[in-house]
Amino acid sequence: MGRENILAHFFYFTKYCRMFAEIVKHTMKKLKLFLILIISCLTLQAQTRNKQYEAYIKKYRELAVEEMKKYHIPASITLAQGLLESGAGQSALARKSNNHFGIKCGSDWYGKTVSHDDDARGECFRAYKHPKDSYEDHSKFLAGRPRYASLFKLNMTDYKGWARGLKKAGYATNPRYADQLIGIIELYELYKYDDKNYLKWIKKNPNPHQTYIANDLLYIVVRAGDSWKSISQEFDISQKKLRKYNDLYKGYALQVGDILYLEKKNKKAQKDNIVHVFRAGESMYGISQKYGIRLKNLYKLNKMNPEDPTPKVGTILRLR
Repeated sequence: MGRENILAHFFYFTKYCRMFAEIVKHTMKKLKLFLILIISCLTLQAQTRNKQYEAYIKKYRELAVEEMKKYHIPASITLAQGLLESGAGQSALARKSNNHFGIKCGSDWYGKTVSHDDDARGECFRAYKHPKDSYEDHSKFLAGRPRYASLFKLNMTDYKGWARGLKKAGYATNPRYADQLIGIIELYELYKYDDKNYLKWIKKNPNPHQTYIANDLLYIVVRAGDSWKSISQEFDISQKKLRKYNDLYKGYALQVGDILYLEKKNKKAQKDNIVHVFRAGESMYGISQKYGIRLKNLYKLNKMNPEDPTPKVGTILRLR
């Protein structure tokens, strides 16, 4: 083989090596993106709320707040432990013995007992006549033992400190116990029950609106039966302010499906919304609500006046 042939083969060999390297690099990028997508999906799935958990919270939240008032244990911690220890009231201990916190008999228990397999076979657990008794005993169990004394020095809203303190004091053997409690509290927003006034608000508003965020603004969607008065009372915002936030006049009758902002709209749209192409059936007001822009600013951005005719279909409107 001549020198020229060897050089030619070497040239093509290095060229194909570079091509192969690029293919591998490109494939790895795609694989990385795929793995990120999978992990994101799994995380999202893991954070989906469980309906049984939500039903349990609704059923026992008042009881947890009662215990908080008497014993100064955060209601969020009591609910999270009840959910975790009883499987939202579905465990055998909870169903048969009303034991929602997995408390074992111990030498100081003289009440009813039940045998249950846990760390070992046939362990002795406390049994109660009613779940309320279990909640009460849980409070007394924590308040009456020196190893938990330091927890009662924490702020009532410090659920993370309580969760970590319970694990440190040996309430559970699971090394992830504190993280599990914190995860439940944050996913189901149980920390709001640590505010004693929250339940009063719930009683006044038994079916509160779902709130959303768009354009970095808080809003709700008007439902059947809503009125300016009912929304004003629910969110403690005056009717006058609600109308002003949404560029609406005093006599406007709310319509089902209306977007209603709960704070003042922006002077311009977010950075990723620069222009809007006007479509058939749209209005300047509708566009201002869609992007969370004050109506007068939308007109100003486009050198228009409220008295001007509706823009033609296809007109490009500036949003910022």
